[in-house]
Amino acid sequence: MSYEININDQTRKIELLNREGNKVKIALDGKKYDADIVMVERGVYSLIMDGISYNVELFENGSCKKYIVNTLYESFDVEVVDAESKYLKSRKKDEGDDENFISTPMPGKVVKIPVKVGDKVKAGDTVVIISAMKMESEYKVKKDRIIKDIKVKEGDTVDGHQPLIYIE
Repeated sequence: MSYEININDQTRKIELLNREGNKVKIALDGKKYDADIVMVERGVYSLIMDGISYNVELFENGSCKKYIVNTLYESFDVEVVDAESKYLKSRKKDEGDDENFISTPMPGKVVKIPVKVGDKVKAGDTVVIISAMKMESEYKVKKDRIIKDIKVKEGDTVDGHQPLIYIE
């Protein structure tokens, strides 16, 4: 099992290579480590690596994939980066001003296009619905716009970041 994690805004790759009870073998950015990990109480762990004992506290920080990790001397902001969190992060990026086109951050299938070229749409109106990862997502305009061009049709398979609808 492999994950990307952000530790204090630095992306690292962590992989669980083997687990037998409390004993684990992990690879952090390709370097292998043996560790003995025991949950002492909820959110508190005892970790022994290379004969050195560490006490680690984990606190959720706004979501189930973001944590504050405290050791005796240091504190870290940690985020588990998986497909779902990458998708959500790319959607949040889209919450700013409209660009001149609407796109989806990941490949999917066009389910519905409730607009046509020349339509005047108001802020919050849905202009395309995409199915990706077994979920349907509605893409809306952030302010009043006019539909300039539609590059796809219902049923089309689309790539991530492909312009779907141009707006002005």
